[in-house]
Amino acid sequence: MGPVVRRPVAWVVAVVLFGEAFFLAALNWFLGEVVHRQKMSLAGLDPDVMSTSSKAGGVVFGLYFALCGLVALLVALRGRRPAGFGRILLISAAVVHGLLGAFAWGLVGWTAFVFMVVVLGLIVLLLMTYDREEGRPAGAAKDGAAPDGEGPGGGVGPRGGEGPLGGEGPRAGEGPRGGEGPVDADGPRDGDGARETGGPLTPPAEPSTA
Repeated sequence: MGPVVRRPVAWVVAVVLFGEAFFLAALNWFLGEVVHRQKMSLAGLDPDVMSTSSKAGGVVFGLYFALCGLVALLVALRGRRPAGFGRILLISAAVVHGLLGAFAWGLVGWTAFVFMVVVLGLIVLLLMTYDREEGRPAGAAKDGAAPDGEGPGGGVGPRGGEGPLGGEGPRAGEGPRGGEGPVDADGPRDGDGARETGGPLTPPAEPSTA
């Protein structure tokens, strides 16, 4: 997947996370104000404690999603994958959206579940596409073919007139050692007659005196 698709995905994730941060913070703040003004109580809890807890939760979740949106925004601007703490934030945001989707199915309905699943898929797509691009070695050929004159591992392979280790191999008209045939210490040589091996020597015939 090329950068033409990766960056728009990062932009969409950033916008969605910023929108969720604002929505969750505003919703929790609104619920806290309602509890405070109506003096509501749940299981005997103090209304002021419930109101303060709701507002604090809205601020914490709002800052969390805003920080995740900031990481996605930096990824969209720089065109590089998130690393370190930013990567951990995006992974945790994906997990949180999965949990929220499971709860939203029973509390809100299938529309909220589908929304959470879509956001989860966008975050995972953002992480996986940049991981696949960074995992590919730089300068590698796309079809996996090695350059001319090089082997699969980048080394120099055999060429014409060269042996497997880069030295000169045997050529036409030459023996294994460059023009010398196999040497036999007991075989016939130039100017030597046939030599018998393993038998007695025959003495030359004596000249006739007749």
